[in-house]
Amino acid sequence: MTRLSVNLNKVALLRNTRTLGIPDVSKAAHIALSAGAHGITVHPRPDGRHIRIGDVRDLAALLKSWPRAEFNIEGNPFHGLLEIVDAVRPTQCTLVPDEPDASTSDHGWNLDKDGDRLVPIIREMKALGVRVSLFMDAQPSSMVRARMLGVDRVELYTEPYARAAGTPAMQASLGIYAASSRAAMSAGLEVNAGHDLNRDNLPTFIAEVPGIAEVSIGHALIADALEFGLDQTVRLYLQALGQSSRNAAVDPS
Repeated sequence: MTRLSVNLNKVALLRNTRTLGIPDVSKAAHIALSAGAHGITVHPRPDGRHIRIGDVRDLAALLKSWPRAEFNIEGNPFHGLLEIVDAVRPTQCTLVPDEPDASTSDHGWNLDKDGDRLVPIIREMKALGVRVSLFMDAQPSSMVRARMLGVDRVELYTEPYARAAGTPAMQASLGIYAASSRAAMSAGLEVNAGHDLNRDNLPTFIAEVPGIAEVSIGHALIADALEFGLDQTVRLYLQALGQSSRNAAVDPS
């Protein structure tokens, strides 16, 4: 079963345009989890343009009431991410090579360049009991090296697939992602995926790319929520994954 993690960055981005705390990021998380989402993802950046440190702490506290839900924190490990992870101990940390001024994540790690620098950070995060994932381009040849660094998972960067979806290039793109996922699993890694996945391109991706443990979706999901509401949108994405909200994490409160 592919798990759905809802990225709340765009909720925080809208909230930050005013000083009233609306929309409430924690309330959005509660709605998403109640609708059946398996986890929450955030990507705090140094400039605080969307998710802020206070949000991370609030979400960590909220998720204590959802013991089966996962908390995934994304970010560049060379920009203060380790301190955040140490403070809240999320289920998973996804290491992303974006610069502080990047508008969004737009490429995976170059392990020839950055692999050695990542090793001590990966060790520290795993020592904290945090699962570590690397944001990677769909390159089958890179997966063994990723495993050698000591990570548990890779997250395949899916914007190239999203751009190819519905065009003659789609099948070739799917073939690359399928090969990358198989290479990762053969190396002993679990596989996540994310970036520009949506209700239209998600079912085909999941059907054609084996072994996807988790998808992290934010921009398209929050955009759809403007039309359908957040609760219903989460249910639609679960349907796109071939699931229902019966798999929801139960709030013991």
